[in-house]
Amino acid sequence: MGTFKIEGGHQLKGDITPQGAKNEALQILCAVLLTPETITIDNIPDIVDVNKLIKLLSNLGVEVHKLGPNKYSFKAENVNLEYLESEAFKVEGRGLRGSIMIVGPLLARFGKGYIPKPGGDKIGRRRLDTHFEGFINLGAKFRYNREDYFYGVEAEELKGTYMLLDEASVTGTANIVMAAVLAKGETTIYNAACEPYLQQLCKMLNRMGAKITGVGSNMLKIEGVDSLGGTEHRMLPDMIEIGSWIGLAAMTKSELTIKNVSWDDLGVIPSVFRKIGITVERKGDDIFIPAHKDGYEIQSYIDGSILTIADAPWPGFTPDLLSIVLTVLIQARGEAVVHQKMFESRLFFVDKLIDMGAKIILCDPHRATIIGHDFKSQLKATTMTSPDIRAGVSLLIAALSAKGTSTIHNIEQIDRGYENIDGRLRAIGAKIERLEGN
Repeated sequence: MGTFKIEGGHQLKGDITPQGAKNEALQILCAVLLTPETITIDNIPDIVDVNKLIKLLSNLGVEVHKLGPNKYSFKAENVNLEYLESEAFKVEGRGLRGSIMIVGPLLARFGKGYIPKPGGDKIGRRRLDTHFEGFINLGAKFRYNREDYFYGVEAEELKGTYMLLDEASVTGTANIVMAAVLAKGETTIYNAACEPYLQQLCKMLNRMGAKITGVGSNMLKIEGVDSLGGTEHRMLPDMIEIGSWIGLAAMTKSELTIKNVSWDDLGVIPSVFRKIGITVERKGDDIFIPAHKDGYEIQSYIDGSILTIADAPWPGFTPDLLSIVLTVLIQARGEAVVHQKMFESRLFFVDKLIDMGAKIILCDPHRATIIGHDFKSQLKATTMTSPDIRAGVSLLIAALSAKGTSTIHNIEQIDRGYENIDGRLRAIGAKIERLEGN
């Protein structure tokens, strides 16, 4: 188990470039299974979760070639469907949440798709019902082996239909879209997710020959086609990483420039950070965060009531950044409530922040009230263990702002979502050291 040793209390300075988007990569990589032709993808983040999926695709028989840093070609001409029923697949598929999205493409192209119950973050229940109900609506038969938690769908032919999703699931929408592009007839998906990464998937599929309209809205119409071809694609920058660097700059009173952020795809993220008093300046396609020498003050609502920051489906605020915002609020001037609606275990890392001196009241599994220090009291260094990707980075930000030397164990969780994070932080002045475990 790896460990970060962090000497906190230092100001950082310089430029940092966000990696390619993890959540987009997991969708886009699964889509290569839809065609026997070559697909070239650039700006793929070099992180654990993405690399696991690339390995899984290779084990499925996809020809994978690394063309350069963060750039690969994929050719799914000879897919080995027998691998799907092997013990090796049951182990590898279970270790990655994003593996669920291979089912839609496999079902569309080969008439069957299987997956063990996926793993991932321990942040609460993540239902798969939306995925499989969508496949059933398209005409697939569903089966589930309770003994080894193995899911399967099969269909001789998928047929387009109208469906109203029970929730605007991003991965669910992506999976159903990838199944529907090769179905016979027209499919309408209402209450579809519409975040930028889902839009990226739809745009790529259209370049491959799919016929998807309504991209960017919550109603997608898909006219099925007989086959899809190859294409080239470049990932967007990771909006969660961008939000992480905004929070880091504020907490450490650092002047940072975040390069090439694709501003038009950030939605409400800049405005949410502005609501808690952080100066977020647009300079071309970069974000400039000045050193907040006088701190930052939380805005109140017009009637004077306490600010509540809550997650919501896009274009609402992404749940992946709530842990970051909660941590940044520790040193704000004022009070706020963070309401994590989607995952009931995601706020359980706040006890570690309280140990460091944060004033946080965990109201219930979904809500926390934060009373800001206004930098009148510095967080204390401590020893922590990272429970999931976003909480891990939140603890890292807290440690970089704290007085003394902190230790974070189980950094494999952070590596799942952030590429070479310690090296990139050292480049802007952070005192962070990676210690390999036994």
